[in-house]
Amino acid sequence: MALQASYQKKTFQFNFKARTSRGLMRDKISWFITLWDDANPAIKGMGECGPLPGLSIDDRPDFEQVLQDVLNKLASYSLQHLNTSTLQHIVPSGFPSIIFGLETALLDLQNGGKRVIFNNEFVQGKSIPINGLIWMGDLDFMLHQISEKVAQGFTCIKLKVGGLNFDKEMDVLDYIRKRFYREQLTIRLDANGAFKIEEVLFKLTELSRFKIHSIEQPIKQGQPEMEELCRKSPIPIAFDEELIGIEGDARSALLKQMNPPYIILKPTLHGGLQGCREWISMAEQAGIGWWITSALESSIGLNAICQFTAEYAIAIPQGLGTGAIYEDNIPSPLKVTKGEIRYDASLPWDLTGL
Repeated sequence: MALQASYQKKTFQFNFKARTSRGLMRDKISWFITLWDDANPAIKGMGECGPLPGLSIDDRPDFEQVLQDVLNKLASYSLQHLNTSTLQHIVPSGFPSIIFGLETALLDLQNGGKRVIFNNEFVQGKSIPINGLIWMGDLDFMLHQISEKVAQGFTCIKLKVGGLNFDKEMDVLDYIRKRFYREQLTIRLDANGAFKIEEVLFKLTELSRFKIHSIEQPIKQGQPEMEELCRKSPIPIAFDEELIGIEGDARSALLKQMNPPYIILKPTLHGGLQGCREWISMAEQAGIGWWITSALESSIGLNAICQFTAEYAIAIPQGLGTGAIYEDNIPSPLKVTKGEIRYDASLPWDLTGL
């Protein structure tokens, strides 16, 4: 008995809203790993590898060759002697999305090949609260999205800042706070490193007037000024890009030195499921808050992340609402209603497009 592996590459097209907000990024490639035991080929596990262009550490020209080399190595293993810890030694350092894809494919296979990664309350129908993601665009487009999300039952929204004129972004936030009470709507911001060092404290002070829950990555990652900014910012800072490529002991050293109020974890970018477990453990020991988000995965990857998230006690909304951004996403039991995502077992998986 031996483990068999293959992969398939697929390009997903963004819908109109995502294309408007993300400019040149109009589609995204994912590689889907399939694992099976040759003694029982009818049962197959599936996982998704989808590095984000221009952001992921493993967004590199040799990605597909490395993926094939890793899958070739699996042929020397039996299913009985392979686990998620073993995978850390098979996949080269610096390829978190391959780790994530293999982890989820293996767990899926071990659980019967039914897209059940963790047989927990989420798979049994318990929902997870999520934030509503507001895509960048012109002022009217963003205001329309906000009203739409509130009408859909979201109590937490996340807006990108730094992409428009700052005064216009302030106008959006002023509109939100005048229309919706603070108790009704939590606002998170994501600057994606857009603010300049010499202006960041001024802008954060201005933004703080609107009772902001947190802001992701106000300046570019890896800058020494971030340590002081974590202490002085009137808005709690959440690390996202700051965590990319940080491995081993450097992770706890980063958290100890910078002491950010929050970290945001994406399994595709931050070491897969095992890597995120370790980040969470270190954050909790340091008294640092966290939440989990998807990274534009299709339904396959998003399903795995939701199930992983449900392994923890969830106190605040997570960032798991990206499934609707594709025109051609894989039909699945995932369903977003009233600001929450859940797994509706009455809905089928349709993998005919893979």
